[in-house]
Amino acid sequence: MRIRIVDAFTDRPFAGNPAGVMLFDGPFPDDERLQAVAAEVNLSETAFARPLDGPAEAEWELRWFTPTTEVGMCGHATLATAHVLHTTGTAKGTVRFAARCGLLITTVHEDGSLTLDFPTSPLTPVDAPDGLAEALGATPVSVHDTSHHIGDLVVELADERTVRTLAPDLRLLAERSSRGVIATAAAEDPAGGYDFVSRGFFPNAGIDEDPVTGSAHTALAPFWSARLGRTELTGLQGGTRQGLVRTALRGDRTLLTGSAVTVIDGELLV
Repeated sequence: MRIRIVDAFTDRPFAGNPAGVMLFDGPFPDDERLQAVAAEVNLSETAFARPLDGPAEAEWELRWFTPTTEVGMCGHATLATAHVLHTTGTAKGTVRFAARCGLLITTVHEDGSLTLDFPTSPLTPVDAPDGLAEALGATPVSVHDTSHHIGDLVVELADERTVRTLAPDLRLLAERSSRGVIATAAAEDPAGGYDFVSRGFFPNAGIDEDPVTGSAHTALAPFWSARLGRTELTGLQGGTRQGLVRTALRGDRTLLTGSAVTVIDGELLV
């Protein structure tokens, strides 16, 4: 079976967020096999896609696995999968995926970038869980819960520098969220090409830090759109490895746009 590694939400290799991508001709193998492959690839997520037969709402079924578990929504590995479909000539134009989180729509543009049409994640203001500041190593300005959708806490911090220098205690952090924590702040320089920054820590999904999390931006888009008064924004995510996500809020849907680069194209031999 052919397997590819794609750097998503970047236009250059060795940046953004790498994802494994495998395309199947027929039914998926059993879950144990998919999980074993994802553990071997050992990236934040590996995506598995297969074509659907006959008239249907979607042309492809899509699943995502971290090294330890299957997840219900993943943006960067969806972008990576759509990139593989288009660059290999397997698909053209708009591609619709059936996934655990519902229908996901991807559209390719002339410059090769792709837009993902995802459900918006509702935000609920909550009090900071006891010990959250200690776990993060920073004092929250506000905390919002997305447990009814992606399962993260969105934690607003004082400024961009605080987000960039975080060194959280992941064991403590795992005890204070369902999937993980998205730390965010407004951009220090609004003329710098992005409007807000974020970092994502998901120890309960087997991911210490995810470089660029598409699904997180389905919550970050409404969060920052409400504060900045604009429905179209650009987010910069990551620590040492970073990527850009352009967001457009469309009510109960959020559009996520970015580029991708295939860096490895190989064969799974077993």
